Amino acid sequence: MVLVVDDDPDILEALSEILEAEGFEIRRARNGKEALERLEPDPPHLILLDLMMPVMDGWEFAQRMRQKPDFAAIPIIVLSADRNVGSKAKDIGAMGHLAKPFELNDLLSMVRQSLNPSADTSRV
Repeated sequence: MVLVVDDDPDILEALSEILEAEGFEIRRARNGKEALERLEPDPPHLILLDLMMPVMDGWEFAQRMRQKPDFAAIPIIVLSADRNVGSKAKDIGAMGHLAKPFELNDLLSMVRQSLNPSADTSRV
């Protein structure tokens, strides 16, 4: 299951529909506070996280999530329009990042790789 966290309703809907069409189970959140609530009772296997959001941003969400032992190891892929997305993703311990706008194939490849690290994604 993939938790998609983005405050832009169009991006949230598009990402969710694309991933569902590819066979992934999706849970959605519009900010970090909602995302924390959606970690239970069934934790996601991956989190796609926007950084700049109202209520609770991606940094605070990641910090709070990492403090909880049951959730600390959940991989995060940062999706952001920030020009420094790479260094910011590294700061929160993300396993990867994509700058918005990103290529759909890059996203799907990264999601598949994170959910099945031994899979060969070179054909994606």
